[in-house]
Amino acid sequence: MPASSLAADLVSWFHQTGRVYPWRQTRDPYAILVSEVMLQQTQISTVLGRGYYARWLLRFPDFATLAAASESDILTAWEGLGYYRRARNLQKLAQVVMAEHAGIFPQEPAAILALPGIGPYTAGAISSFAFGLNEPIVDGNVARVLSRLDNDATPIDSTAGSKRLWERATELVRATDDPRALNSALMELGQTICKPALPQCPDCPVKKHCHAIDPSGLPVKSNKTQITEVTERVIFLQTPQGVLLEQETGARRTGLWKLPALPEDAEPTPPLLLKTTYGITRYKVTLWVHEAPPNQMHEWPASHRLIPHAELATTAMPSPYRRALEKLLKNSLFRLES
Repeated sequence: MPASSLAADLVSWFHQTGRVYPWRQTRDPYAILVSEVMLQQTQISTVLGRGYYARWLLRFPDFATLAAASESDILTAWEGLGYYRRARNLQKLAQVVMAEHAGIFPQEPAAILALPGIGPYTAGAISSFAFGLNEPIVDGNVARVLSRLDNDATPIDSTAGSKRLWERATELVRATDDPRALNSALMELGQTICKPALPQCPDCPVKKHCHAIDPSGLPVKSNKTQITEVTERVIFLQTPQGVLLEQETGARRTGLWKLPALPEDAEPTPPLLLKTTYGITRYKVTLWVHEAPPNQMHEWPASHRLIPHAELATTAMPSPYRRALEKLLKNSLFRLES
């Protein structure tokens, strides 16, 4: 069947059953951009259910507000979503839009792609969702749907696989006069019916177009992510003046505050106060929180600072450390103030 027939069936299905999300109720490129950036590596249930999207737009309603915001405010608003580079890149983009585009988001796909932090998927999403342009998108859901429709076992993380997916997505979006609905349909189909482990093939609105012989075996990936176990040992020190925290300088969480690392020369190892685990990308981290060694009571590096209890709630920190700190303070002499 021609691409136009598949595209028409996808669009028809989406108009009948498509889920209602706030970013689908607007053509504002800023609001759509925020949703796309938040949804990178984060589930819709988190972005919406925990109020991140609504709070962000309330605090930073447009490019001008975001461009002028302090990094501390941005990181605090983003806290809990992880991958903080996304928030920084979002502000850099806002600053470029203000400085180089007079505050108006460009409409040309090439100009959108040239903005900092924008890749082919995000450029296609904004082009189609905000401006109604026939530009393709390929994310994990779309890759799975297209691989199954074409019974294509080419690894999707290979150069050849990526090329074929983008060509197929382009063919489909160029075959419709409603690219916004077509791209939304491809994603929605992957989210709700063409699922990774248990595809619901009998309920698929485009099953007559599907050539998959073993849907659950597609898509194919050449590289599987290996989980690495990591240990972090930190200290907890508080005084009437506040809690000692360390500002991170690594590429992943620069600028955020955390419980300070346990000094390598701490002998013997101080008593354990709390042990917890968390996951991030391909790492499973075990976090050990110890009492502060006696020599840490009055001497610490420039990267460390006593944060007053009243400021802890508004101090940007990674959510695993926030949770650990709240547990530690719950039974301590001083309390975390909201």
